[in-house]
Amino acid sequence: MSLPRISIITPTLNRASYLERAIGSVLSQKYPNLEYIVIDGGSDDGTLDILKRYSANLQFVSEKDRGQSDAINKGLRIASGDILGFINSDDEYETGALLHVGRFFEQHPEAFWLSGRCRLINERGNEILKPITAYKSLLLATRSRNLLLVINYISQPATFWRRKVLECVGYFDTNLSAVMDYDYWLRISKQFRLFITHAYLAKFRLHSSSKTVESAIQEWDEETRMIQRYTQSKTLLFFHQLHRKLIVKGYQRLTINT
Repeated sequence: MSLPRISIITPTLNRASYLERAIGSVLSQKYPNLEYIVIDGGSDDGTLDILKRYSANLQFVSEKDRGQSDAINKGLRIASGDILGFINSDDEYETGALLHVGRFFEQHPEAFWLSGRCRLINERGNEILKPITAYKSLLLATRSRNLLLVINYISQPATFWRRKVLECVGYFDTNLSAVMDYDYWLRISKQFRLFITHAYLAKFRLHSSSKTVESAIQEWDEETRMIQRYTQSKTLLFFHQLHRKLIVKGYQRLTINT
């Protein structure tokens, strides 16, 4: 089987404590047709030293940028792969994830984007909050666009799309700082059917700097404004806001020990 070229992008800024694990999770895939690009926003915490050590196996750019969306877009403009995806510098891929993705797209030429399951892990890499993972997996199985307007059930590091999607949908919105991926999924879903796999493809890390009520509220406000671009349905907006309030309460209850 001729596997498609996969381009993976990692945007990063001062995440040296996790970056090497993220890089390792990509390179250890041993995917035979991989392009790996890291876009650093000008870190000053040792990130550049890590990138130089792995320079034989990845491409990297290190310069000031205008945030995460800008960094992802830089990577997309460099990428030459048929299949595209990005993983943040504190997240990881599951073993065999890229081989699973490559085979899926090769066997399903009608599929233009794919999302799978994603575990939640803590700072030490241990799986946490399994009921939340099960909940998102259940919602993912619906593939409902109306439901996607209520809750973002698509896990960013477990999602991949063909180059044709980029050509049709364009790049990430640099005006969004917290929900650029959610916005992108809604834009894709207007034109392309979502395909899913029940395989676990990635691990999303929750750590001390991400578990803040303030960041949850900031994301909630940005998300609500963004959703209003896609629907004027009072019912969908009501359930979206209700769900976000429940999420913020969940953040308030989370402890650093989870």
